[in-house]
Amino acid sequence: MTGFPILSIMLLVPALAAVACLFLPAQTARWTALAATLVDLALGVVLWTSFDVGGAQWQFQEYSPVFGSFAWALGIDGYALLLIALSVFLMPICIGASWVAIEKRVSEYMAAFLFTEVLMIGTFAAQDIFLFYIFFEAGLIPMFLIIGIWGGANRIYASYKFFLYTLLGSLLMFIAMLYMSITAGTTSIPALMAYDFPADVQTWLWLAFFASFAVKMPMWPVHTWLPDAHVQAPTAGSVILAGVLLKLGGYGFLRFSLPMFPEASSSLFWLVFGLSAVAVIYTSLVALVQSDMKKLIAYSSVAHMAIVTIGLFAFNAQGIEGAMMVMLGHGLVSGALFLCVGVIYDRLHTREISRYGGLAINMPRYALLFLLFTMASIGLPGTSNFVGELLALMGTYQVSTTIALLCTTGIILGAAYMLYLYRRVVFGEIKSEEVRAMSDLSGRELWLLAPIAAVVLWMGVYPESFLAPMRKDTQILLARLDRAKPAGDSLPTKGKGIVPAAHAETTAHGSAH
Repeated sequence: MTGFPILSIMLLVPALAAVACLFLPAQTARWTALAATLVDLALGVVLWTSFDVGGAQWQFQEYSPVFGSFAWALGIDGYALLLIALSVFLMPICIGASWVAIEKRVSEYMAAFLFTEVLMIGTFAAQDIFLFYIFFEAGLIPMFLIIGIWGGANRIYASYKFFLYTLLGSLLMFIAMLYMSITAGTTSIPALMAYDFPADVQTWLWLAFFASFAVKMPMWPVHTWLPDAHVQAPTAGSVILAGVLLKLGGYGFLRFSLPMFPEASSSLFWLVFGLSAVAVIYTSLVALVQSDMKKLIAYSSVAHMAIVTIGLFAFNAQGIEGAMMVMLGHGLVSGALFLCVGVIYDRLHTREISRYGGLAINMPRYALLFLLFTMASIGLPGTSNFVGELLALMGTYQVSTTIALLCTTGIILGAAYMLYLYRRVVFGEIKSEEVRAMSDLSGRELWLLAPIAAVVLWMGVYPESFLAPMRKDTQILLARLDRAKPAGDSLPTKGKGIVPAAHAETTAHGSAH
């Protein structure tokens, strides 16, 4: 793959298809969008198989100066590889999920989704800080349109709330980026990851980035835009929002906050731990009383993302690798759950849990797949979420028994609200003739859910496939944190401060196997 600009091509294919879709009739636009996303999926497979595990940290690099220090700079490490793979895997599924459900302005809808794919891949592949910012912020625009044009009755309110929340948080990040580029004399992300900013300055820079990433995750208490956005968004919009766009915040912490501001990260870890612990329990309790299926899954997303932030700021290999696995697992499972909601919404046109019941009688295939994704969301051993949550909690336990205990309580609540949802929707007697008339999964719907089910089981049975690409990056990140010696005596650890990188890596690998 040396010299082949695969990342630029992965951006170019959906971008050209998006422009083409704007001038094509509806059915042709559908096929064009599907073809473009499948080409990107094929390129993603090539990217995955060509990635040299254990090789150089940055691979598939491309560099073209634009003006000044700003450049078209692309490249990926293991973290970016996994998130790009998640993005290109979910996009054809989103196009398939919209095949029948979207009937108005189909061409524009397909174009918006293709532009979303461009911006997601660009965010993960960017190696220039301002190029990252352009992709990161521009991702708001197509999702704003998807919610605002093709969403539910309250779509205008939800779309503006989503846009304003996420935009305002990012303005502070942009100011911090300007300062960093002037101070360090470079806009290169790899160079800035190795640059040592003064400790007192790091705190302000960390807070500026935190204002953006906390909203993107989203963390409590700036999470309120998420339930509204999910409820109003079309099914595929919810899939890509929960599956990939929420991961931009976690990726930002990994790429910027931890390596660039290690001292600030360790001195402000208590802020992340506190907000995350509240989020896990509070949003789980809120999910438990929801009557709308989409809102329930949206609140569960906030709780799962809180496990991610706690794992990242545990400063050990288990926590960081576990957080990445939770991001991947949640991207798959939450996307699948939203698809499951979309399947029955298309038939009965309501998301009210009380309207359903007894679906196992006339929709057995649906009930089986819904059960798999419900169990995966809970963290059943053998499914994707179990591996990530186990590693993240084990990493957190090395730092704080109290926080680990609180987060485990949230996971128990997660089992309560997901099983309660499943029982009310799938079991019991059929309550109405409308429900009795609902047909089981069509061939198209089965092909949308089956690939996700396969990957969920693959991650749960053989997580090494996903742990191996990120292992070296985790070692480099831990070496950066250890070299900075951020706050070995300030962490309320069990034992002696931050877990040594070598020991943490060994224990993480043992746990994964």
